[in-house]
Amino acid sequence: QVQLGESGGGLVQAGGALRLSCVVSGSIFSLNVMRWHRQAPGKQRELVATITSGGNTMYTVSVKGRFTISRDNAKNTVYLQMNSLKPEDTAIYYCYANGRRSWSSYDNDYWGQGTQVTVSS
Repeated sequence: QVQLGESGGGLVQAGGALRLSCVVSGSIFSLNVMRWHRQAPGKQRELVATITSGGNTMYTVSVKGRFTISRDNAKNTVYLQMNSLKPEDTAIYYCYANGRRSWSSYDNDYWGQGTQVTVSS
């Protein structure tokens, strides 16, 4: 019932910028932490950025200073602004959210389908 819809991926030249969006749709009571992960060809999925319900953020070292994660709680949306993109940023980017479907339910993990980001040199 809960789905994460991602958009904003595409092809961009090195030094360019993209903004990824992830909208949580369906029946959701509350959202806690939201994250962006990525998986490059031949590599394991890695955590890129995290934002808590209170707005606290965390970034992996390789993107710190270039990427910004933000959220709009009214829209149940998390964003990833990616600036100064490098070829090594090329990956499938996945949205993650932890949330509850009701006040009495347990927390669930939700994943988006992934969106391709390709940075050319």
